[in-house]
Amino acid sequence: MTQEPVELVIFDCDGVLVDSERIYCRVDREVFATLGAEFTEEEMVEHFVGSSHELLTSILEERIGRPLEPGWGAPFRQRYEDALDAELTAVEGVADVLDTLHVPYCLASNGSHASIRRNLTRVGLLDRFEGRMFSARDVARGKPAPDLFLHAAATMGVPPEHCAVVEDSPYGIQAARAAGMRAFGYCGGLSRADRLAGPRTVVFAHMRELPGLLGTPLG
Repeated sequence: MTQEPVELVIFDCDGVLVDSERIYCRVDREVFATLGAEFTEEEMVEHFVGSSHELLTSILEERIGRPLEPGWGAPFRQRYEDALDAELTAVEGVADVLDTLHVPYCLASNGSHASIRRNLTRVGLLDRFEGRMFSARDVARGKPAPDLFLHAAATMGVPPEHCAVVEDSPYGIQAARAAGMRAFGYCGGLSRADRLAGPRTVVFAHMRELPGLLGTPLG
């Protein structure tokens, strides 16, 4: 792995900053079942953690054998909001990490700007990312394409080779590699370590490890 100095840390949101993936997977599984698609818990993690809405819809349509209408998820949206209101917390240790970093950081998520803001507000992290939040809606292709990370880096004025991406899903890791960025795969959530490991990638299990891995130890 090359050792260019890290000048920007790009965080994913769901599963990295907010512990939402377990909530989404549980509610997704219930919603998909009402639409006629059954998935095991393992399939939910494999196919949907970190996926874009377009990819999720494509997989779901293939499983149920018919196309879904645009906006198909709208009738179920309140289920997600109620679960997130009741259960969402920040990923353990992430606030300490943000306090310790001595380089700029931002957020790049496949989620919409509205969902990013709601989830960060729920856990008290919104003010740390105000003005530095990037959504897949800002680019032509979400993760696993590199577009979103490249857009975030360009907006922040940092070359890709000086960026570190913190992700919890294979889709996000794939996007970071495609963007020419160093990847840090957080396996403390739903994704197994072996699904994140690979070239230019450091896999770690607790968020408090991150500053040391970036070369900025936690005090």
